[in-house]
Amino acid sequence: MIENTLLMAFYGDDFTGSTDAMEALAINHYRTVLFLEAPSIELLRQFEGLSCFGVAGTSRAKNPEAMEQELRPVFEQLAKTPVPLVHYKTCSTFDSSPEIGNIGKAIEVSRDYFTGHAVIPLLVGAPALGRFTIFGQHFARMRDTIYRLDRHPTMAKHPVTPMNEADLRLHLAKQTPERIGLMNILELDGNFDGVRERFAMKLAERPGLLLFDVLDHERLAKAARLVWEKIGEQTQFMVGSSGWEYAMAAYWKSAGLQPAAPALQPELVHKAKQILVVSGSCSPVTQSQIQWALGLGFHGIKVPIDDTVDFDKLPAPLIEQVIRQLGEGDNVLLYTASGPDDDAINVARNRLATLGVQDFQTGEVIGRYLGALTREVLLASGIRRVVVAGGDTSGFVTRELGVYGLEMISPVSPGAPLCKAYGREHSMDGLELALKGGQMGGEDYFHQVLTAGV
Repeated sequence: MIENTLLMAFYGDDFTGSTDAMEALAINHYRTVLFLEAPSIELLRQFEGLSCFGVAGTSRAKNPEAMEQELRPVFEQLAKTPVPLVHYKTCSTFDSSPEIGNIGKAIEVSRDYFTGHAVIPLLVGAPALGRFTIFGQHFARMRDTIYRLDRHPTMAKHPVTPMNEADLRLHLAKQTPERIGLMNILELDGNFDGVRERFAMKLAERPGLLLFDVLDHERLAKAARLVWEKIGEQTQFMVGSSGWEYAMAAYWKSAGLQPAAPALQPELVHKAKQILVVSGSCSPVTQSQIQWALGLGFHGIKVPIDDTVDFDKLPAPLIEQVIRQLGEGDNVLLYTASGPDDDAINVARNRLATLGVQDFQTGEVIGRYLGALTREVLLASGIRRVVVAGGDTSGFVTRELGVYGLEMISPVSPGAPLCKAYGREHSMDGLELALKGGQMGGEDYFHQVLTAGV
């Protein structure tokens, strides 16, 4: 029975963040499937040996009203599922605002469904991804440098949710009236009995949320143990990055909670002859990946701005060009912008504004359009391995492909694994997808996906 094997469920507020959480569990051999909609118990039972599951959402790109519409049915279904932990998974850079991707709104909605624990644990650091929280201040690595969040070259200049505050408590306080406590790095030091006592004192103060500092795997594991020991018979709702998944998997192993069935079988994955890359990302990390791939010989095709906004009519010449290049054996890279300074970004934003599309809706418009293009190309070309770059883009493209679930089949770069798709249609079932957020992967990421396997 699935009820006896489940350890954790998570909802990801963006698509690539959801695959990051899935990877953290799968690399530790806890079989995890990521769904595009909250699954029924009957659907979960179809996946033998399932330990964890996730729901990939798009709330990070929505205003509070739209977030609530998306979250309520998901939380309602998760609350009906017998699972000890339910995790609202945020980006590891915590990018959000009162207007877009409001994490406080998600917490508010969760209170109607998960009532067993007054204090919601909050953890954003993830050492495996280069994310650290010290005395409540958050830091993120970019290439070889670790930046305080409000000085991060990308996140401080994010086009929708710029992070101008590194103190996670102050940042979140703009989104929720709940009091936020802190289990700081010193309070997590020392023998575990002492840590447990300090944790009990924090809970006795009854904050609405309790933020955990994260510097290394040792403190991460302590946070997981503290939370797991307090669950009891009621589901514990928690918030934060995939640091929770890394932490819980490590603790479960140490506590003897072995996976019900192995999750990762990379020896079954074979290298691809060619791939299609679809990018709606404008981050400098993706920019360097695009430049590296073009230099390697990938055939780049920039999607015209007018086409991206007229998504009711697919441009036949563009589709024919992509199919022709794939037919000639090329690896094709479709992209909407070459980086954060590309004039195409403002042109698209202005064009969408004239059509009455608000800023927070641009990701969906462009993502849906790229998804429709990708679907036509795949059906005509037979390509079976695809990379999608961009957190919001990945979610909308995958939905347009008619995919209902994903399972990791091979690690590629932390937070951006290669996955097997479960499709509603035979043509998309078994498709190999790699979904990467704007900040994920090295310069050679697209080539790494091409050559993943044996």
